[in-house]
Amino acid sequence: MDDIHAPTVASGPTSNGYSNGVPKEQLSLQELIAEKDRVETELKALGQVLDSHGVNMNTGLTTFDGFPRADIDVPQIRTTRARIIRLKNDYKELMTHIEKGLHEHYARQQESNASTTQPLAAPSSAPAALEAPFAKVNSVVANSPAETAGLRVGDTITKFGWVDWTNHDKLARLTQVVSQNEGLPITVKVLRPSEGGGPSETVHTQLTPRRNWGGRGMLGCHLLPL
Repeated sequence: MDDIHAPTVASGPTSNGYSNGVPKEQLSLQELIAEKDRVETELKALGQVLDSHGVNMNTGLTTFDGFPRADIDVPQIRTTRARIIRLKNDYKELMTHIEKGLHEHYARQQESNASTTQPLAAPSSAPAALEAPFAKVNSVVANSPAETAGLRVGDTITKFGWVDWTNHDKLARLTQVVSQNEGLPITVKVLRPSEGGGPSETVHTQLTPRRNWGGRGMLGCHLLPL
């Protein structure tokens, strides 16, 4: 039998690196952020589709004897999974361009400040929305997925997949992201305090939720909302 996880029906449009026909490289920072928000909204909606069937990205879709399960809509689940994978790839590319745009934005501000006596303009709300921490790592269990990903006690999380400070809903959305990505890497961005008392360091890592690692839960860390 063909791989039951492979999509065999249309999975909807995908950006393929474009937004309204414009390459991501040519989008402004504001347009990139708007596209990021759109992708996040669609990912949440697709996650709710999987939740409505009681499945995640790794739930088996066949019976013990290899036939498609009759208790769930297998074609819809396969289509939804395929779309989620494509959107996650788009999202990763968007975040790369957004981070580059933010660096360029701050560089222009610094150049402007150096060439004029006027005070530096306050940072825009877009960088704040991307960078504000919303959770703190309170503990990390040895040999857990969190430790493998390099998380440390004291790290503050600014991004967890598509979740940030604007939409974490008292960390409830983190639980949703974890359940939808069992066995799949989640991009996590944290601020790590400097040992010398200087500015916090930005750290990017990939955290893969999994069961049977030897402890409770799928992450092996305790997070506190900020």
